[in-house]
Amino acid sequence: MKIFNNAPPTSMKSSTVPPHRLERPGASSHSQPHRLGQWIAKLLLLVLCCASWTSYAQAKQPDNLSAKDFAHLINDLSEEGGYFRSDNFTSNETSYLTVVDKLKQLGATGGAYLGVGPEQNFTYIAKIRPRIAFIIDIRRQAMIQHLMYKAIFHLSPNRVQFLSRLLSKPLLKEKVPAADAPINDLLNFFAQIPADDKTYEANLAQIRKTLQDEIPYTLSADDQKGLEYIYKSFRDEGLDIAYRVDSSWGGYFPTFREIIAETDLNNKQGNFLASVSDYDFVREMQRKNLIIPVVGDFGGKKAIAAVGEYLKKNNFTVTAFYTSNVEQYLFGSGVFEAFANNVKKLPLTDKSLFIRAVPTMRYQHPVQIPRYRITITLLQQMSIFLKDFDAGLYKSYQDLTTTNYISPDIK
Repeated sequence: MKIFNNAPPTSMKSSTVPPHRLERPGASSHSQPHRLGQWIAKLLLLVLCCASWTSYAQAKQPDNLSAKDFAHLINDLSEEGGYFRSDNFTSNETSYLTVVDKLKQLGATGGAYLGVGPEQNFTYIAKIRPRIAFIIDIRRQAMIQHLMYKAIFHLSPNRVQFLSRLLSKPLLKEKVPAADAPINDLLNFFAQIPADDKTYEANLAQIRKTLQDEIPYTLSADDQKGLEYIYKSFRDEGLDIAYRVDSSWGGYFPTFREIIAETDLNNKQGNFLASVSDYDFVREMQRKNLIIPVVGDFGGKKAIAAVGEYLKKNNFTVTAFYTSNVEQYLFGSGVFEAFANNVKKLPLTDKSLFIRAVPTMRYQHPVQIPRYRITITLLQQMSIFLKDFDAGLYKSYQDLTTTNYISPDIK
C-alpha cells in the first residue's frame, strides 16, 4: 500500500521578549508572584475552555434520534429513486467477512458508517460499532426493505424471533432453540419449518403498525406494495432467497443461508446473526434510530453531500464507507467523477476506509481467494483514493480496484 505524506515541514520561529519586560537576574520584585498568579489563572482558564469545548463537541453527537428526526432525515437527505436491474434482497458477496480482522487491525471503530445494499451492512456495523450509520441506495425499494428490517428488529428481542418474523415461520414453544444457540442450529431449525400464511399476514400487519406508530414515516401506496412484495419474497423463498437479476433467481448466487453461515479467513463465522452481542448491538442502534436508510445516487447531487453536511454539523467523521461494486456501474454510466467529488464533501480522517467488493468473474486481480467464487473484498484509505483520483490514476474500474488497495492478510 502506497502511503502519501503531504504534511508541510515544521518550522520554528524564535520569539524575543522586549528588554523592558525582562527582570534583572537576582532582582527582588513583588511583581513576580503576581505575574506567576496571572499565568496560572490564564492556564486554568485555557484548560477549562478546552474541556468545555471538548464536552460541547461530544455532546453534539446524538446518542439517539427521535422518531420524528429519523423520519425527517430520510426525507431531507433522500433523492428521487432510480432504477437498478436487480432485486438485491440479500447480499451475494461471499467474501464479505475476509476484511473483518483487517478492519480491527486498522482501528476502524466508532464514528460514522456509510453503506449500500441489504443486510451485509448490519454485519459491518456490528464489527465497526459506529455511533451512527447511513445506508444510501439508488433504489427506493432498498429504503423500504431497511424500514422493514427496522420494524422486525424493534419487534424481535433475540435472533430466534428475528428469523421467525423475517421468514414468516411460526415458533413452536416446545421446540424453540435457545436464544444463544449457535447460528448453524438456528439455520437448521428454520430450514425445517414451513412458512405459514397466517403468520405472514399477522407479521405484515404488525410491521406496518410498528412503522406507523413508532416511526412516523408515511409510506405511499406504492411503498406499501413494495413492502408487501419484499416481505412476501422472504416468505416464499425462506433461507433459499438469493440475489436475483431481472426478476429471475440466479443459481450462481449464494443463498441467504449460505451468506449467514459464511466464515472469515480464520474459518470463524461472523455474520451479525452469528453472535448474540452483534445482534444486540445492531438492534439497539435500530431502536435508537441511528441506522438511517437514504434514497440516493452515489453520483447524484444531493444524498451523499447532504449526509456529509449532517455529519460535519454533528461532529462526526467517516470511519468506513462500504460501496460494494457500485463504482463499477458509475464508470459504466460516466458519473464516477461526480462520485469522487461527493466523497470530497464527507468529513474524513487518514483512517477513513472504503470497503469494496470486486466481482471475480469479470476482473483479474492480484488478490486471489479461490473458494470465494463471487467476489473478493478489499479496503482502501479514502484519503489515498482522493489523492489518486486527483492524480488521474483511475481511468477504469479495474484501475480503481488494483491501485493502492489494502488486501486482507491472505495465508
